[in-house]
Amino acid sequence: MLRFLHRQTWRWLLLLGVAESLLLGASMYAATYLRFSTPDEIQYVRYLPAQAVVFAALIMLGLGALGQYQTYMRAGWFGLLARQAIGFALGGFALVVTYYVIPQAYVGRGVLGIALVFGFVAVTTFRAAFLRLVEVEVFKRRILVLGAGERASQIHNRLRRRSDRRGFSLVGFLPTQGEPVAVPAGLLVAPDRPLREWAEQHEVDEIVVAVEDRRGSLLIEELLECRQLGILVTDLTTFFEREAGRVQLTLTHPSWLVYSGGFNATPVRRFSKRSFDLLVSLCVLLLTWPLMVLVMLAIRMESGPRQPIFYLQERVGARGRTFWLVKFRSMRTDAEMDGVARWASADDDRVTRVGRLIRKVRLDELPQIWNVFKGEMSFIGPRPERPQFVADLGKKIGYYHLRHCLKPGLAGWAQLRYPYGASEEDAAEKLKYDLYYVKNHNLLFDMLILIQTVEVVLFGKGAR
Repeated sequence: MLRFLHRQTWRWLLLLGVAESLLLGASMYAATYLRFSTPDEIQYVRYLPAQAVVFAALIMLGLGALGQYQTYMRAGWFGLLARQAIGFALGGFALVVTYYVIPQAYVGRGVLGIALVFGFVAVTTFRAAFLRLVEVEVFKRRILVLGAGERASQIHNRLRRRSDRRGFSLVGFLPTQGEPVAVPAGLLVAPDRPLREWAEQHEVDEIVVAVEDRRGSLLIEELLECRQLGILVTDLTTFFEREAGRVQLTLTHPSWLVYSGGFNATPVRRFSKRSFDLLVSLCVLLLTWPLMVLVMLAIRMESGPRQPIFYLQERVGARGRTFWLVKFRSMRTDAEMDGVARWASADDDRVTRVGRLIRKVRLDELPQIWNVFKGEMSFIGPRPERPQFVADLGKKIGYYHLRHCLKPGLAGWAQLRYPYGASEEDAAEKLKYDLYYVKNHNLLFDMLILIQTVEVVLFGKGAR
């Protein structure tokens, strides 16, 4: 029997799944009766019960693929909505394929569109109420930390906020023999029985190994017994990567990077990423070309007819190759007359009036779509930096070169999770998120980043 069945979580997940499947089926019925309003029309819908089941099943598969029925949750409300939107999109695509393969299941474009809208609203409303009524702790993974030294204390010190612990609840820290204790005494646990029995009694879902020295203090036999019960055993670096969405550089060593997985560079992934880049770039170009024309006119009116509209700047791309990045000019033409590269700062006096506006809403970045079409950049990836900064940061920050194993991006995970960086310290912090993306990038992750980037653009977060 699976470990999570020992707890009550499965009952809540079952209730959530059943309720949402009923809501989705009801959405199909409501859409059909709304579209075919007269009795004579409705009688031609012979397969409506089966069509409602197919609709609910495939949408729920899409939601499940995006982690909406996990036994623990880490994302905030915007993240959950983004996942739900992509889940509905995946389910809708699966329905289109099903209708092509099984014509009897076809419901019509109008009915399908209405059902998707009704279903999304119904599921969103129900889930919001459900998560408020049900205690969210029941969905969290119960964590026991093996170790109580400096390494283990980073969980307590760096993941203290409630938002940092969305995915887990801390059972306690189990100190090992000969290890100096660096966590508060109130968080320590002292099992009075074998670890396997104690962990089962306290419904531990995962043990995080955070001992200072694994050679003499690691309880291999006890951990193996826990694994046989279905309790996950995770090292501290992997735990931080998963829960914080970043690679904790102070805990990272080369062997972990080699054996931890990720760095997907298969032909299928390269094809999906390039296809995603071209499709999204084309859509953005079609939607924003009127704004780009207005920006060009504004720059010309402010600066005069002899001043350049675009700005070319050398940046470092994949595998260290440089390219010329295209942007709308937002600074004075004499911003770097001495040839020395400088970080942008808050209220930078080199920025023009038009430049301040287009930077705030990220319109200055739109010409980079040309770099994406040329294959020098991806739409999603680490931010491209200037060669002078890369050369300097590569000497001072470990693993900095790893961010260049992918094409740089117009948008990225680090841009979402960390404020605008304009110093070496900021670059080191953003590298943690860049490495997380480099290790874990996939098509669904790119779609989530794209959707969340919309929030950044709309509310002007992080611009400078």
